[in-house]
Amino acid sequence: MLDRREPISVCLAVYNGAAYLRSQVESILAELDAEDELLAWDDCSTDDSAAVIERFADPRIVVHRGLRNQGVNRTFESLLGLARHNLIFMADQDDVWLPGRVDAMIGGLQTNQAWLVSSNTGFIDNHGSQINHENFPLRAPDSNRCWNNIAAIFRGRIGYYGCAMVLRRQLFGLVLPFPRGMESHDLWIAMCANLAGRNCHLECDTLNRRIHGENASVISRSFYSKIRSRLIFSYSLLVALARRFF
Repeated sequence: MLDRREPISVCLAVYNGAAYLRSQVESILAELDAEDELLAWDDCSTDDSAAVIERFADPRIVVHRGLRNQGVNRTFESLLGLARHNLIFMADQDDVWLPGRVDAMIGGLQTNQAWLVSSNTGFIDNHGSQINHENFPLRAPDSNRCWNNIAAIFRGRIGYYGCAMVLRRQLFGLVLPFPRGMESHDLWIAMCANLAGRNCHLECDTLNRRIHGENASVISRSFYSKIRSRLIFSYSLLVALARRFF
């Protein structure tokens, strides 16, 4: 087993996730050491999501209850600000971590002197059975093709997902605070890491992403929405460039 030498923070965003939270938290705790922490932020759920997590009664778990619903992007921004450790994983409430995930991803950080490691994922249905799902898998040789990766983010043709990332605190100077109007925290973080030249892709699967009725819908976006999305991306890129070079 990899000697991590330093503890990790896991940031778990929660909103009405009681149906799947237990299996996700179990899979996360199985990967943690005694000095690690699991920070959960309940974004004003109307079910008993927070109680599901609190029933674990594990000293590594801290549950924060938001005073108002702020959405997934601001939830992760809040969690990153609360993380105590230098290495931070992000987690969604309905996925399942695979054994060896933490060692594999921290190994990627150390070997490549990266500030961000993103992996590929498997997919499961609401019953936990493996399924096929449309995806744009990451390739290790593309890790340092930073401008190509940023262009792929713009086109929506690359598989960067926050739940499949670990980042170093050194990236916070570029990442935080999140730009106003930002659409996707994971694409923003990936863009910043590519801009810094500290990006790494792992081709292995490190978790199973659960595809179910609440997150599997495909929305047909209007021409206006697509244009708006690209304008927001362009603004975010300008913000990242200013933070990186000025």
